[in-house]
Amino acid sequence: MQRIIYNILTLSLFITLFSCGEKESENSKTKKQQEETVDHRIFVSKAQFNGSKMTLGNIESMSFPITVKTTGMIDVPPENRAVVNATRGGYIKTVPLLIGDKVNKGQKLLTIENPEFITLQQDYMEVNERLGFLKSEYERQKTMMEENITSQKSFLQAQSNYKTAVARYNGLRKQLTLLNISPSQVESGNISSVVSIYAPISGSITKVNVTRGTYVSPATSIMEIIDNDHIHLELSVFEKDIMKLKKGQEINFRVPESSANVFKAEVHLIGTAIEENRTIKVHAHLEDEKEANFLTGMFVEAEIITEISEANAIAETAVVAIENTYSLLKLNEETDEGYYFDSVSVNVGNTYEGNIALIAMDKLTKEDKILTKGTFNLIGGE
Repeated sequence: MQRIIYNILTLSLFITLFSCGEKESENSKTKKQQEETVDHRIFVSKAQFNGSKMTLGNIESMSFPITVKTTGMIDVPPENRAVVNATRGGYIKTVPLLIGDKVNKGQKLLTIENPEFITLQQDYMEVNERLGFLKSEYERQKTMMEENITSQKSFLQAQSNYKTAVARYNGLRKQLTLLNISPSQVESGNISSVVSIYAPISGSITKVNVTRGTYVSPATSIMEIIDNDHIHLELSVFEKDIMKLKKGQEINFRVPESSANVFKAEVHLIGTAIEENRTIKVHAHLEDEKEANFLTGMFVEAEIITEISEANAIAETAVVAIENTYSLLKLNEETDEGYYFDSVSVNVGNTYEGNIALIAMDKLTKEDKILTKGTFNLIGGE
């Protein structure tokens, strides 16, 4: 009897333990299923969507330029830049102009004073006066030589004196002209120790290197004048990109220090010599030189478009970079309450005019709705 009771108790205990184990297994399974059904999508309410002015867009095929990035400066051709100096040394007497003043070709810039100018004009007057006499003597000796009245020695002496005087006369006259002294005024007896220097080109004064009383020699740079009527880009392209360049290629450039605007230019000339820093000079003409107030010497950043390629692209604001990983938000579901988005990792290429190329489309199609504005606040600001 006791054995029967013992068997019954043992069986009851086994059934109880089995039931508890089965229940615990079912609870674990249910908990696991609940964990598997957790929604990992990103939810945005309608109020949040409208309040943050978020927008949706589609992936589209776009043309993307392949470019060569470079830097350079705004410059002018050599004939539009002039350095003003004196043909003879002297002391600056007047210098009324300042940097930034505009001048016209032939306008008086400054005056220089030197007593040597007086000596030069005196020498010219003396030669001019003697020239008439020497010419008459030469013609007289020539006539007498033809009639065998004078000796050949006398004729040759008269000829030599006359031609020497002519050479000296022409030389002094040229020197006076270079000093902007009128020979006719000197011949009239008007002698001055002050000469004027005139503008060789029209333009703006960019440098003034002297003050009143400064002594200048012919090697001294007194002023610099630049004519900005025709400006161009002078770019430096690295050796590795030289073979990609051709005349006529389009250039997008900007002046980062003064403007965020992008301007257009075109490759006009490509240098034929490699500089010491392994770059080559590229000369480009601007599409519209009057579009902005460009100044010579401005630093520019430029992109030379070497070819055009087609690519799938989306607005650049749709893609967020986090630790070298690029992601965007694809619309999964739209309800009355709001929008559900899936975060999708993408590989990106070049950017152009606010759009970014997508290299692969494994998890995306052109029919998918993509969050194009507000993405950073959802996944980039975490």
